[in-house]
Amino acid sequence: MGGDFCLDQAKALSALGHEVRILSNVQLGVTVTLKDYVSLPWYCYEHEMAGVTVYQSYQRGVPRCIRHNVNHWVSIVCSMYEDYVNKYGTPDILHAHCAKWAGYAAMKISKENHIPYVITEHLSKTILEEEFGKAPSDAWQIPLLKSAYEKADKVIPVSEELVDSIACYFGKKYQWQYVSNIIDTDFFHYYQRQSMSGRPYRFCCLANYWSLKGYDILFAAFRILREEGINVELHIAGRGTDSMECRHQLSEGMSTHGLIDKQGVRDLLYQSDTLVLASRSEVQPLVLMEAMSTGIPVISTECVPQNLRIDKGCVIVPIDDIQSLAKAMKERVQVPTFDGKELSNKIRLQASPEVVGKKLETIFSEIISLKKQ
Repeated sequence: MGGDFCLDQAKALSALGHEVRILSNVQLGVTVTLKDYVSLPWYCYEHEMAGVTVYQSYQRGVPRCIRHNVNHWVSIVCSMYEDYVNKYGTPDILHAHCAKWAGYAAMKISKENHIPYVITEHLSKTILEEEFGKAPSDAWQIPLLKSAYEKADKVIPVSEELVDSIACYFGKKYQWQYVSNIIDTDFFHYYQRQSMSGRPYRFCCLANYWSLKGYDILFAAFRILREEGINVELHIAGRGTDSMECRHQLSEGMSTHGLIDKQGVRDLLYQSDTLVLASRSEVQPLVLMEAMSTGIPVISTECVPQNLRIDKGCVIVPIDDIQSLAKAMKERVQVPTFDGKELSNKIRLQASPEVVGKKLETIFSEIISLKKQ
């Protein structure tokens, strides 16, 4: 649950010949997932996911008891680590995905067992604000997470901008190195688009329907193009895009596909000419890389990190600026040709499993080597 980034990197390292296993303790909420809370296993067990062994546990959270749930979660992970060592031996390095709370658990395990740990960080400032309030925050969690950062052998943010963005909570007194998340570049491979002759220009947006994704801005900008007589369509997909609330916002030329799977995402991208994401906050939106990997350009906002602002492939406009977004979309329609194959190759060089796996391999090998000296 929510562990796709972790699994992708584990698969990439395994493909390079490394021995990689995942410890996964998923907290369940009785008020959110009652069926899972009751029916999922109450014991730890091993299973395979995409060729990677996962040692799995499901923790039953106690409603409104955050500190208790955190302490219980960390203690379970530490116990799972002991089981792991008894069966497989001591690992060379721990790789935690997010300081909250995998990084904190890794810090405790590292201290007790004298092995290095790194933290790959995905969580945005916006998500932290929702839980801890705006910085500076006196939330009890902050000192614990800050300690996990500072004691880590390396912190690996998925974008360089993330370091400055969350510094208001955790400072910057830690060693870090940016490494992109992975996208499946073989699956989201280049595809030659249909000729523009005799058909509308197709925009798409793949994002869940909530305020941070800026659908209100996108809809308003799209309507400007339609009012000017430009032959365009807008196709949207994601959780909530087929809700009544969203449907009431749709107008002529717009279509919703609801929540779609990975195959559906690729199919929609292959049928589109440009992806538009009018977000108000992002860390590293993978859908932009997936779109560019298939060979189409993207339009997004200033919250997108620099590593995604690929020349000629990614156009950036101000956040909450309807007119600027409409202008960028009109200019995209007016471009008769686009070298999508070159753009696809640029994404492969940045975010393919092979490239990211080798970057992680280098970081981990250097840390392990230093520890042995």
